[in-house]
Amino acid sequence: WMLADLARAGGTAVFIAPDEAAMRAVASTAPFFAPELEVLSYPAWDCLPYDRASPTLRIMSERLATLHALQSKADKPRLLVTTVNAATQRTLTPFRIRQLVARLAPGERIGLDKLAALLQANGYVRLDTVNDHGEFAVRGGLVDLFPSGAEQALRLDFFGDEIESVRTFDPQDQRTTGRVDGFTLLPASEALLDEESIKRFRARYREKFGANATGDPLYQAISDGRRLAGMEHWLPLFEDRLETLFDHLPENAVVVRDTATTGAAQQRFEAVADYHQNRVRAESTAPGSYRPLDATSLYLTADEWAKEQDAASVHVATPFHEPDSKTVLDFNVDGPRDFAPERAASTNIYEAVVEHIAKLKKDGRKPILASYSIGARERLTGLLNDHGLKGAQNADSWQSALGTAAGGVALIVLPLDHGFSAPDVAVLTEQD
Repeated sequence: WMLADLARAGGTAVFIAPDEAAMRAVASTAPFFAPELEVLSYPAWDCLPYDRASPTLRIMSERLATLHALQSKADKPRLLVTTVNAATQRTLTPFRIRQLVARLAPGERIGLDKLAALLQANGYVRLDTVNDHGEFAVRGGLVDLFPSGAEQALRLDFFGDEIESVRTFDPQDQRTTGRVDGFTLLPASEALLDEESIKRFRARYREKFGANATGDPLYQAISDGRRLAGMEHWLPLFEDRLETLFDHLPENAVVVRDTATTGAAQQRFEAVADYHQNRVRAESTAPGSYRPLDATSLYLTADEWAKEQDAASVHVATPFHEPDSKTVLDFNVDGPRDFAPERAASTNIYEAVVEHIAKLKKDGRKPILASYSIGARERLTGLLNDHGLKGAQNADSWQSALGTAAGGVALIVLPLDHGFSAPDVAVLTEQD
């Protein structure tokens, strides 16, 4: 609710959540409050630091699609949601993102073998059937592809070396669903295997770990242009330099972090240091098994994280009231009414809710009740009606809910865990 208004006012709002669950919750609910909002998600890698596994293609595709979207000026309010883990990790530079974008459309000439090599170098995985982002398949003169950031999979029909048509298809049944004039091809991985990246990796790997390291499976795989699980953890060796998410943000971005990110960041720094030390100890007993890079090459330090926040003028959102000062802006928003006393006393909770709604209306606040699903809303409506609630009506948008609640009670479907109470509106959820 607050972030949607910040995006409307400033053009781009950024929210740093303590974890992915909180990030996804904001991403899924914010459009309800502002349908015109463009929501971008920038998750962290879904693997541990110094892991032998790579981030999933879906996660890397989502990250790169968001970084690419940030290169263009927003033509509508934009909300970027991310996590403290994602914000404290280095990634490709804005210039590198722009450099890696390719536009493919009917009439363009590119050989099937060249396209397949380009896709593999950019992190796409070749399979027999395409089902998810970052995958492609070649069948005769057809290339099926699910590009990073695309909502639908694409089918390229070739006539010789020329793209004859580009159609969308459903990965579930592989049936064509429409046509498009062209599309933007983004990498599916942050670790690229183009010729220059391979050269940089080989030279830096030898420089850092010595000539004896050339026999490592990782070095040999990259030298052959083959992807190896976990290779992204050596991303600094593939690129001239890396930057942070803050370097991709527009100058007018309003950045807000949840107060819980303070503890989450500290845990992240400790975890990275711990995983690094474990790899260092393991490497000393089994040389060449896993040669870890310094933690600072891929992750921010606590001091760097603090400096990035200062440079971006990051605001902290807290549910607790703070003493008035020049640096505190109180939105007069509190948590929802707590019905714990009624539950503890085993009194009728629905009668208490109806009484609370009546008090809200008397105080001039618009009461809005949020349910997880349409069925849950119908069940809640029946229960409250049986206990004397009057004037309750369904609403399908935040704007209509405000209008309905002005003279009655609005019932919406919105997967919120907890509601809130503002000077002119109060939201209660099933969980409340």
